[in-house]
Amino acid sequence: MANEQSQEQADTGMPDWSAYRGVLIVVEQRDGAAKKVSWQLLGEGKKLAAKLEAPLMALVLGDDVAHLAEEAVHYGADRVFLCEAPELRTYRTRPYSRVCLKLIEEAKPEIVLFGATATGRDLAGAIATHLPTGLTADTTQLDVEPPPSRLLLASRPAFSEKMMATILCKQYRPQMATARAGVFQALPKDAAREGEIVRIEATMREEEIAAQVLDFLRETGKLNLEESEIIVAGGRGLGGPDAFGLLADLADALGGVVGASRAAVDAGWIGHEHQVGQTGATVRPKLYFAIGISGAVQHTVGMSHADVVVAINKDEKAPIFQFAHYGIVGDLFKIVPAIAEEIRQRRTLFGIKVGSAENSLSADALERSEAK
Repeated sequence: MANEQSQEQADTGMPDWSAYRGVLIVVEQRDGAAKKVSWQLLGEGKKLAAKLEAPLMALVLGDDVAHLAEEAVHYGADRVFLCEAPELRTYRTRPYSRVCLKLIEEAKPEIVLFGATATGRDLAGAIATHLPTGLTADTTQLDVEPPPSRLLLASRPAFSEKMMATILCKQYRPQMATARAGVFQALPKDAAREGEIVRIEATMREEEIAAQVLDFLRETGKLNLEESEIIVAGGRGLGGPDAFGLLADLADALGGVVGASRAAVDAGWIGHEHQVGQTGATVRPKLYFAIGISGAVQHTVGMSHADVVVAINKDEKAPIFQFAHYGIVGDLFKIVPAIAEEIRQRRTLFGIKVGSAENSLSADALERSEAK
């Protein structure tokens, strides 16, 4: 069978990569807690592995992180490589990349995926340089061609978001990509699921590592759109920066955060950290308000996976209504305050304090939500 596939690959003009099989997800963690994007990638990796009829693998690195290896199995991994060492307690490029390089050399996965976080981008870039192989950054769509090519189809926005580019890596293995958080959906956690956990050794001792981490200074109050369950987003239809104050008030009542379209950000009405869309955050909230947003594809690709979308726009033909579960045609300057007031009244009725730490924006987040 392997000989037949090798012959088929030779017929396509591609090198023989029959020794490389399986999909590997590098699980990112900090202080023993995994980033959500890692479980989301396991969900997408499961689909790719099924198409390739290959195993889904995961790599967990850190110190005292064995519980994450079990969690990776619960989220779909068939085999988890676990590397625990004091030298891996905090992320540093060299010790982490050395472990990854050794594992890739021995396990030979045909696809390796990372979260498109600061750590994931740094680690993936270092590994791709050493192997060497290609790396597609910030992908928003992943698929594979069936055998014999087994090519990873890694797609991402290109040419100022006007089109999607699908990037192939035909001449090298493994095929590597980083993927944005919030784009893919994690599988339901199955605590009864069983898989293989393989312990591997760290390759560097502390005295061999030039960089030392003295301390982490955490940025407090940072807006995290990707993990927000409620987002109130505004666009050009707001007419100016002042209207974002209304959106911040509604977000406060709902216990959410404020988002924005690229048009509003480009106009300077609100900061880029609020932007949702191809060049901003890709989000998957439970509730998404699209207020004064027309519904251009650059925006909708970043929020179309929301569980519930409520659109408010004075233009009944606005494309955003095609994505909305609930649409309201009218004056947002009357509708938004009315909704916020109704929510506050109902929360008071049921004894829920609006503005408490659990149910409201933090003061810092609210400041950033205000128009600049």
